[in-house]
Amino acid sequence: MSQDLYRDITDFAHGTPGWVRLLAEVWTEAGLLLFGVLFLIGWWRRRGADSTMVAVAVLAPLGTAFGYVVSELLKSVITEERPCRAVAGAAPSLVACPPYGDWSFPSNHSAIAGAAAAALVLVWRTIVWLTVPMALLMAFSRVFVGVHYPHDVAAGLVLGALMAVLFVRLLTGPTRALADSMRGSGSALANWLAGPGPAVPEPPVRRRRRQAMHRRG
Repeated sequence: MSQDLYRDITDFAHGTPGWVRLLAEVWTEAGLLLFGVLFLIGWWRRRGADSTMVAVAVLAPLGTAFGYVVSELLKSVITEERPCRAVAGAAPSLVACPPYGDWSFPSNHSAIAGAAAAALVLVWRTIVWLTVPMALLMAFSRVFVGVHYPHDVAAGLVLGALMAVLFVRLLTGPTRALADSMRGSGSALANWLAGPGPAVPEPPVRRRRRQAMHRRG
């Protein structure tokens, strides 16, 4: 079924105006750059917030990178051939078919797009109306230009989003503590990076334990 849908989409792609095909080719890469710009804006917007949100903003692009790494590891294990070589009777891909050994499942571009869309929503909730359509269009463009099956991009979107959210959730606590330390360090550079916002109050039990250790020292 995925092969039939792949043929339908690539046939449709060849029937679109030249500017649509060009836009799809550009978007598969340009979308990644736009996500990078949004990460920077999200971090800048959260510098005045508490250290928890600063931690999430810092972890968002790292979580996206983690989603890519997991996708690449799966790709090297599953070793699915690209549809631009494997699907008989399909229209030629609009871009060069990746070389043998650059496997198809899951789609790394889609994993990055799904991870970035989900991670940015953790930083900036209202941007969901932009990031989700961006991710979906980027995933679709990979099938449109002929280098992925539909199931490649669907799996990539879901995998990337799950890995990014898991990464951010697991590391928010330690990163928040680091942001608190940077805000109280007195270093101008550390304060600029962590932002001028308030630190998260230290839990009473932990504060008493630290004070007791300080007295004993």
